[in-house]
Amino acid sequence: MLFLLEKEKDEYMHKQNKAIPNNYNNLISQISGTYLEGKKNAAIAVNRQITETYWKVGEHVVEFEQGGKDRAEYGSNMLERLLKDLALLHGKGFSLSNLKRMRQLYLEYPIGATASHQLTWSHYIELLKIEDPLERSFYEKQSIHENWSIRELIRQKKTSLFLRLASSKNKNEIMQLAQKGHIVSKPEDIIKEPFVLEFLQIPEPYHLSESELEERIISSLQTFLLELGKGFAFIGRQYRITLNNRNYYVDLVFYHRILKCFVLIDLKKDDAGYEDIGQMNMYLGYFQNEENTESDNPPIGIVLAREKDELLVKYAMNNVSSQLFVSKYQLYLPNRDDFKALIEKQLTEE
Repeated sequence: MLFLLEKEKDEYMHKQNKAIPNNYNNLISQISGTYLEGKKNAAIAVNRQITETYWKVGEHVVEFEQGGKDRAEYGSNMLERLLKDLALLHGKGFSLSNLKRMRQLYLEYPIGATASHQLTWSHYIELLKIEDPLERSFYEKQSIHENWSIRELIRQKKTSLFLRLASSKNKNEIMQLAQKGHIVSKPEDIIKEPFVLEFLQIPEPYHLSESELEERIISSLQTFLLELGKGFAFIGRQYRITLNNRNYYVDLVFYHRILKCFVLIDLKKDDAGYEDIGQMNMYLGYFQNEENTESDNPPIGIVLAREKDELLVKYAMNNVSSQLFVSKYQLYLPNRDDFKALIEKQLTEE
C-alpha cells in the first residue's frame, strides 16, 4: 500500500514538472529580483523621509531660538520643556538627546540636500558626534562609498581611520581625503601605517606564534577585511607555491577587485627582517609569472610586522619591486591625540 502511494506521488510530481515551461525558473528569478529591489527601495525611502523629517524638526527649533531676544533668553530650558510637551502628544518618539541631534543636523547641514539619503538617521547620530568637520566629512563619504553598517562605522571611528590615513598626506591630500573619501587607485592607497588589529583581543604582553596570529585573523576575517578596506576578496591562507621541488607558503592571499591584482600578506610576530623582504619579492615574481592572467595587474606584497627598522627597510628595498610594502600592525587602538596633533601641524605649516 505504501509503495503504491509513493508511486502515485512520483507520477504526480513528474506530470507537474513536465507541465512547467522551460522559462519558469526565469519567472521565479524575475519576481524575486523585483521583490528584493522593492524592499530595498522602500527602506531607502523610509530612511530618506526620517532624515528629512528630523532635519525639518531641527530647522523649526533653530528658527524659534533665533526669533528674537525673548526667545533666546527662553532657549536655555526650551528643549527640556519642548521634550515634555512633545512626549505628551507623541509618547516616546522624542528624547532630549534626539532633539539635540535634530537641532545639530540642521546646523551642520543647513541645506537639507547636503545630508545624504543613502545613510540612516543612526549613521548621522554617529557622524554628528565628530566635532571636526573634515573628519566628519570623511566618515560620511566613506560610509556611502563602502556601504558601512552602523557597527562598521563605529569601529572605523574607534580605530581613527581618517587620522591614520591623513597622517602621511600633505595639506591638499588631507583636504581631498575629507571631501571625497579614500579613493583607491594605486597600490599605495591600500597601505595603512599602522594596521590596527584590536579585534583580535590579544592582551599585552602577547606570545603568539605567526601561525596562531594568522589563525585568529582567519577567525575574524570579516573584521580584518573591513580593516584592509574596500575591494579585497579572500583567496586563501598558507597558499603553496613550488620552486625546484621545494614548497613555500604565503600566509594570506587576497584579490583586489579595484586594482585587479593579487595581494600577498606575510605576517611577522616581531621585526621585519631583510630576508622577509627578499622572500616576499620572490613571491611577487612567482605570482607575476605563474598565477597572473592577461587581465591582472602586477601583484602587491605586504610584509605585516609588529616592528620595523626604517633604515633597514630602506636599504633592503633598494631596487626591489615598487609593489612591495613593509607596514606595522598594532593590537590596540591608536593614540588619537598623537595623530591629531601631527595632522594639525601639517595643516598649519603648509
